[in-house]
Amino acid sequence: MRGKKAPKRKIGNDPKFNSPVVAKLINYVMQGGKKQTAQHIVYTALSEMEEKMKKPAMEIFDEAVKNVSPLLEVKSRRVGGANYQVPLQVRAERRLQLAFRWILNAARSRKGKPMAEKLAFELMEAAQNRGDAVKKKTDVQNMAAANRAFAHFAR
Repeated sequence: MRGKKAPKRKIGNDPKFNSPVVAKLINYVMQGGKKQTAQHIVYTALSEMEEKMKKPAMEIFDEAVKNVSPLLEVKSRRVGGANYQVPLQVRAERRLQLAFRWILNAARSRKGKPMAEKLAFELMEAAQNRGDAVKKKTDVQNMAAANRAFAHFAR
């Protein structure tokens, strides 16, 4: 590896909910450096969820992220000329990253509504253990469970 490792940057809290997790979601939603637009999308989605479910938005959001976050995933390892799918535990940081990625991909794949509505719908579905993001998580978990026999190849 050449050069130094890039320093880990600390993300500040978001202005409305004072939460670093929401700030991270805003950064994931952001496209082309348009942070104001991303903030508007996320805050609109959270207020929409609060309206529909009659619960605090952060409670629903935390539940959704918890339901979508995977505990295990598979990684390809080459051992003696054969590739094995080795199940590994997911670090907390990566767990959050995968959850956001899956929620946003599920929301973006829906058509015909504004992004804020699609994101709100996907978060509400995830909070109730339904939706495409939760299905993706169960697929990954099942793949890891199916390859449990190769767990001894993990470093």
